[in-house]
Amino acid sequence: MHTLQDLAERISTISVSSTMAVAAEADRLRRGGADIVDFSAGEPDFATPDNIKRAAFDAINQNFTKYTNSGGVLELKQAICERHKKDYGTNYVPKECIVTVGGKHAIFELMQALVEPGDEVIIPVPYWVTYKDVVNYAGASCVFVDTDENEGFVLRASMVEKHVTPKTKLVIINSPSNPSGAVFARAELEKIAQLAKDRGFWIMTDECYHRFLYSGEPYSMATYPGIKDNIVIAGTLSKTYAMTGWRIGFALGPSQVIDGINKLQSHSTSNPTSIAQKAAIEALSGPQDSVDAMLAEYRKRRDFVVARLRQIPGVKAHEPQGAFYAYPNVSAAFTGGITTSLQFAEKLLAEEYVAVVPGEAFGTQQHVRISYATSMHELERGLDRMHKFIAARQSCGRGA
Repeated sequence: MHTLQDLAERISTISVSSTMAVAAEADRLRRGGADIVDFSAGEPDFATPDNIKRAAFDAINQNFTKYTNSGGVLELKQAICERHKKDYGTNYVPKECIVTVGGKHAIFELMQALVEPGDEVIIPVPYWVTYKDVVNYAGASCVFVDTDENEGFVLRASMVEKHVTPKTKLVIINSPSNPSGAVFARAELEKIAQLAKDRGFWIMTDECYHRFLYSGEPYSMATYPGIKDNIVIAGTLSKTYAMTGWRIGFALGPSQVIDGINKLQSHSTSNPTSIAQKAAIEALSGPQDSVDAMLAEYRKRRDFVVARLRQIPGVKAHEPQGAFYAYPNVSAAFTGGITTSLQFAEKLLAEEYVAVVPGEAFGTQQHVRISYATSMHELERGLDRMHKFIAARQSCGRGA
C-alpha cells in the first residue's frame, strides 16, 4: 500500500545542495537578529550592469513576454556562438547551441542526455556539489579522481588515464575550479582531449568561471583539433555578468546532443524566460568592461584573503588562479570534538556567525570554501572572527 510519504526511488539518489543549505541556515539566523558574515554565496556581489537591465526593460515595453522557441531565440544562440568564438576561437553555429535555465540546468540536461545506468563518469576532487548528484540521478556511477592539495589541486592527464575503463562515458572538467580556484594547465587538458578521442568518451567542460582567470589567456578545450564530436560545453551568464537570478545558461555540442536536450526542455521548462533572453543578448554582444572591472576587484580580494588566511597558525591556503573562492585546509582547528570540516563549519556559524561551506560538500574533509564575492569590509570582519575561532580551538587543544 502506497502512502503520501512514498517517493520515487530516484529522489533518494540526490540531496539538497549543500551550498544552498548553508545559505538557508545563515539566512535563518540573520532573520533572528544575528550579525552574520556570509562567505557561502557562490554569486557576484555586483549589480547586473545597467545596459543589460535596460535591454530587459525594452523587452517588457515591447511586449516580448510570450513563449519562445523551447531552445531559446535564434538571436541569443547566435550571440552565444559569436561570444565563444571571440573569446576562444571556436566555430559553433546555432544548431549546436541551446539556451537553458541557468548553467546548472545545462549540466543536468547534458547528464540526462549522455549517461545512463552502467556508465562511469570521472569527476576530479574537489568538485562542485551538483556534479555528483546529477550523475547519480542519471543512474550512472561516479569515479572520483583525487588531486593534490600541495600542487594546488591541479588535474593531470595521467590521473584521469588511470581511472579510464571500458565503462567510462564522460569526464567532467571544471577549470577554473569551484571550489578550489585551481586552473588546469593547457598541456594537460590537451592530453585529456586526445585521450577522449583515443578511448571514445565524452568530455563535459563546465566553463562557468572561464572569464575570471587571474593570469594567462582563457582556454576552451573545444579548440583542440578534432575534439568537437567528443565534447560538450556547459556555460552560464550568471557569474560573468552578475546575472545569477536571471537564470540564463547554455550548452554547446554536436547537433544530435542539442536536439536530445531540446526534447527534455520542451517537456520541462518550455523555454528560458523571454525577457531574460533579450537581456542576455545585450550582455554577450554589448560592452564587456564590467567583466574586467569585476575581475580586477576579485584579484584584490583574493590577495587579501589568502594573505589573511596564511596569518592564521596552522591554516594552509594555496593561491586560487581563477574563480572567486579560497579553499583553505583548516584541520589544525580539529580539536575539542571537531573531526570534520562539517563540524568546523557548524560551530563557526553557531559561535562566530560566519558562514562557510564545509569541504564534505566538495569531496574533502579538511577544507572549507570561502567565497570572496563580498565586500572588503565583510572579508575583514569574517576573517577576524575566523582567526579568533581557530586560535581559541588551538589553545584548547594545547591545554588538553
